[in-house]
Amino acid sequence: MRLMRPAVRTLLATALLFACSSAVALPTSYPTGTTYYDPQKAWNGFVLLPGNDNKTHLIDMNGNEVHRWDFESFPPWPLQPDQARGQHGHILVQKERLQKTSPVANPGNGMLNASVAEVDWQGKVVWQWGSQQSPVHQHHEMRRLDNGNTLILDAQLRKLPGFDYPIIDNSIDEVSPQGRVVWHWSAGDNLEQFGFTAEQIQMIKDSSDPDFLHFNTASPVGPDRWFDGGDKRFAPDNIMLNSRNANVAVIIDRHTGKVVWRIGPEYPALQLGKPLPRPLDQTIGAHDLHIIPKGLPGAGNLLMFDNQGNAGFPPSRQGFFSASRIIEVNPVSKQIVWEYDGEKSGQAIWSFYSAFISSAQRLPNGNTLIDEGQHGRLFQVTPSGEIVWEYVSPWFGRSMPRDRYITNQVYRAQLVDYGWAPLGTPHQEKAVKADCVRYPVAPGCFTP
Repeated sequence: MRLMRPAVRTLLATALLFACSSAVALPTSYPTGTTYYDPQKAWNGFVLLPGNDNKTHLIDMNGNEVHRWDFESFPPWPLQPDQARGQHGHILVQKERLQKTSPVANPGNGMLNASVAEVDWQGKVVWQWGSQQSPVHQHHEMRRLDNGNTLILDAQLRKLPGFDYPIIDNSIDEVSPQGRVVWHWSAGDNLEQFGFTAEQIQMIKDSSDPDFLHFNTASPVGPDRWFDGGDKRFAPDNIMLNSRNANVAVIIDRHTGKVVWRIGPEYPALQLGKPLPRPLDQTIGAHDLHIIPKGLPGAGNLLMFDNQGNAGFPPSRQGFFSASRIIEVNPVSKQIVWEYDGEKSGQAIWSFYSAFISSAQRLPNGNTLIDEGQHGRLFQVTPSGEIVWEYVSPWFGRSMPRDRYITNQVYRAQLVDYGWAPLGTPHQEKAVKADCVRYPVAPGCFTP
């Protein structure tokens, strides 16, 4: 066998070193619960999250579980009292899974799900849509609208012209309190509006993937400064949709069903860490795209968790390291105006990474709550990137029904005001210092 020259061996070793360092992996033993908390710099409240134990949890900033609902939630959606007949502590959840499923069914595409429900603080079902006999294949999104209706992202198997296999058609349904669908929109009926070239359409067909779009966001635009200034694309009742697998996000006009705004599926090459503002560059498999609500810092801008996972037709090229980021984008100029990555917290850029799931939420003091979903790590950062709260979910379970391994993954997390819960719900706000002896690079420990 011919031996490699020293220079070639050195180059190969260096490449292997970087390849290994870009793959984020957790140790077999690590702390759970609140690992760091600065009450003076953090925005304080309860955090609502779906545990990987198939239950829904409400925690305080010290990581104490203050309430639990024995329902799955993908995701849980907190209802404000004026959306729940004046009651506090109501949420939307998944109520039951189907007893009989198709071969393509999994929790990620919703084909396992039979019904969704509104449940009160005690877990009593006060509203339900769907059943074993008439299933609702909800996935990734559900929320109560201001008009009292419920917006649900769901899916159905269907034949689509030009495809020689059944596809999973992602759709949006607006459902009245009486269970009547008052508005419906289907991705399969609007495929030509997503900006795919003929070559990309052929790649999609050749993939034989029934879930080739895999939507994970269906969020109302909400009141915003763009619409107030005359830009009708951003009408408050229009819907933002995101296709995780195709790297394309759109806004749907509620009255015409047409796409009136779009990013992707083509982007400039990733420029992670380059000066801001700059044009929006390559996102890959992003999650939780939404317009920051009025009254919050950055209101009117688009906020997203850009996973930098694996997506696109053809597959999009990542940066040199596998590293996620949170980006805030001016949706009119389509420029990135704020960005968070691991380096912003003084850590290696690959230290912050979730290839799938995950979320980001802008808070009233300008901080951002981040759910690094695949690791079950929630943390809050200031605009400069300082970590002021960190929590690791202690609720483990199987990642998928067919998996043997367990994880503590968290699909999406949301901070709610203390007043959202019933009066008298306890909470703590005691500072938590990191264990700098056992975890020397924890927040507040390491100074380069």
